[in-house]
Amino acid sequence: MPKIPVTAVFDIGKTNKKFFLFDESLNEVWNTYTRLDSIPDEDGFPAEPVLPMRDWMIETFKKALESEQYEIKKLNFSGHGASFVHVDETGEPVTPLYDYLKPYPEDLLKKFYAQNGGKMDFCKQTSSPPLAMLNSGLQIYFIKHSKPELYKKIKYSLHLPQYLSMIFTGQMVSDYTSIGCHTGLWDFEKMDYHDWVKNEEIDKLLPPILPGNSLLQTKEEFGSIPCGIGVHDSSGALLPYLSQESNEFALLSTGTWAISINPFNKSKLTKKQLKQDCLQFLSIQGQPIKISRLFIGEEHKYQIDEMYSFWELPQGTYKKLKFDNSLYEKAKNESKKRIHFHYLKPEDYDIPQAACSDWASFENFESAYYTFIHELTDLQVASLSLVLEDSNVKKLYVDGGFNANDIFLSMLRIKLPALEIIPSDFPNGSALGAAMLVNSSFGN
Repeated sequence: MPKIPVTAVFDIGKTNKKFFLFDESLNEVWNTYTRLDSIPDEDGFPAEPVLPMRDWMIETFKKALESEQYEIKKLNFSGHGASFVHVDETGEPVTPLYDYLKPYPEDLLKKFYAQNGGKMDFCKQTSSPPLAMLNSGLQIYFIKHSKPELYKKIKYSLHLPQYLSMIFTGQMVSDYTSIGCHTGLWDFEKMDYHDWVKNEEIDKLLPPILPGNSLLQTKEEFGSIPCGIGVHDSSGALLPYLSQESNEFALLSTGTWAISINPFNKSKLTKKQLKQDCLQFLSIQGQPIKISRLFIGEEHKYQIDEMYSFWELPQGTYKKLKFDNSLYEKAKNESKKRIHFHYLKPEDYDIPQAACSDWASFENFESAYYTFIHELTDLQVASLSLVLEDSNVKKLYVDGGFNANDIFLSMLRIKLPALEIIPSDFPNGSALGAAMLVNSSFGN
């Protein structure tokens, strides 16, 4: 019986490390995953376990090559952003894969911004809100000035998706989707690396940039098959929508973060938008894409736990609720009963912040939940508006966890009547996007 031809994709997230096989119609036919414990870096802060991850990937791929059912024809990778793997000439990591939550020395950060025209001017030029270690280019600056002995050992600094590709191809490259992911590396006005990259001679550590649909070849031990260069996971997740939709649209990708993406908005960022966590990514061909971020998943989790505790309710209670317009109108009109946000900052969007959440002022859990989602969707609309303005978008796709929340979607529809709001889901969208990149002329 002939083997089924498949495309293999490694999708490396912070929590789960996944491996998928997609058939020729790009339907998922097999997957496996692992979770790896963090390891302490030299400062004792948790770091990504890059060597155990590499071992798992190689072992998993070699087993897949031996499959009697599937024949791997192509390979690609998606990976989370804000992560660099710094390697020597042979491709061996010489530093930990620092976690983007690692604290950044405040004095070094001030020095950096002072050298580069001030914080907000720099952020505007690089379309990167000031996020310290989450501005991954600043991680290289941190190593150079805080750990010079380590820095001397670095030959190349590879974004995580391109490091994953290098494991199997031996070739060191850079790609636009990782460079443009709030790294502080790219000058969106000049459409080139920012001057600081060259002034610090960090450009010497960054391999040549290739388009995201480029194909390399795996080493002989991995079958000498066509292999992609990897893609930043958020950019990969956008590709299935771009392939199916001929008109302008926006995507609200929800989970821990709600990421509003408008691939058709090319307008420049303002300093105010940057303070509202609006930024730009680069597409696989190096074109700017406007996005905004909102930490709604974590906020929802926090508030739900508070409500469950107060009313002594079991987990999952909110999932049983369906939208009721009378309850929405009541929540909308009871302006004195408001939720105090734990993570989100309504004042960033010129919306007042409640002093505290007085659960006892609500009749019941349902009333409190409706008030919370009403206020949460006000913030979501404000965040979405940052990417929708200056464009002709009439259709909004919502994927991820909130696409199954009837109350959230119904309130969005009421507040955004000009938009067709479509709950949608491409399961494992970032991996699917990576598979699409090596199976089509995407971006040509």
